[in-house]
Amino acid sequence: MKALIVAPSWIGDTIMAQPLFARLHARHPGLQLDALAPRWVAPVLRRMDDIAEVVDSPFGHGQLSLKARWRLARQLAARGYDAVYVLPNSLKSALVPFLAGIPRRVGFTGESRYGLINVRHTLDKDALPLMVERFAQLAESPGAALPQPISHPKIRSTAADQDDTLTALGRERPSRFVAFCPGAEYGPAKRWPAAHFAALARALAGRGYRIGLFGSPKDQAVADEICALAPGVCDNLCGATSLEQAIDLLAMADLVVCNDSGLMHVAAALDRPIVALYGSSSPGFTPPLSERADILSLHLDCSPCFKRECPLGHLDCLNKLSPDQVLAACLQRSNA
Repeated sequence: MKALIVAPSWIGDTIMAQPLFARLHARHPGLQLDALAPRWVAPVLRRMDDIAEVVDSPFGHGQLSLKARWRLARQLAARGYDAVYVLPNSLKSALVPFLAGIPRRVGFTGESRYGLINVRHTLDKDALPLMVERFAQLAESPGAALPQPISHPKIRSTAADQDDTLTALGRERPSRFVAFCPGAEYGPAKRWPAAHFAALARALAGRGYRIGLFGSPKDQAVADEICALAPGVCDNLCGATSLEQAIDLLAMADLVVCNDSGLMHVAAALDRPIVALYGSSSPGFTPPLSERADILSLHLDCSPCFKRECPLGHLDCLNKLSPDQVLAACLQRSNA
């Protein structure tokens, strides 16, 4: 059997799809499973043993580009896929597999995708509260119960990968190293304050840890603010590494402190000890899937609101989560 995954456009969502890939391989021995993915997500798929090849999806968020989708569909048709699993719920994500003539097109009904999806699942949010469960359900027949438990997502970072990354960046293998992931692509209502990160960095540095800051070029400003508030303590790597290099460096961390973000899910899939900070989002939907993760949330009446910015203007859900509270969780987790 030869099958294709239409991957999500978010790093964390793509990580949470990996248990689905593992289940498909278990059900179809000898399966060749490829993924159609945007280039910013492709690095995590290339670190999954389940994925044979990643096919580039050149479309940005919300971009229709009908002619380009038709050309891509012709390329996919030539590959002879037997089935496709369409993970996003948008109509656009189902269009290319339909135009490619892939005979079995599996997904949730989503945006009225009747016909585009011909093996249609109906989402029961109460029965499947976690995103990882919703993805795993696609390995079953529509209406069938989801077998439990679901394995935790896994991605690969070998010693050779790590050595290559250290050589490329001109760095030595770190010791007593804590990784901070201070960004969150979704918006500021998911970001613990820079001043709090800086206070935590100073406290951990006083205990002999070196701090590395990880994120995209969009996170450079907040990382620069943390570095200014904790001078001489942090190594700002936001925007200075590729995603694959960030994966390898996170794999070397003794502890990862992060907002609810794609890098949080990367760290969980690498089985690193994690302290995860939640504000506007809910760990009941997208928690770090790891036995080595501690989740900190104040559970205020106004959260989770799932907004990009605080609708009340105070961001108490994160501002009132103090550095001392997070430090205590860090010290407990690092000694666990």
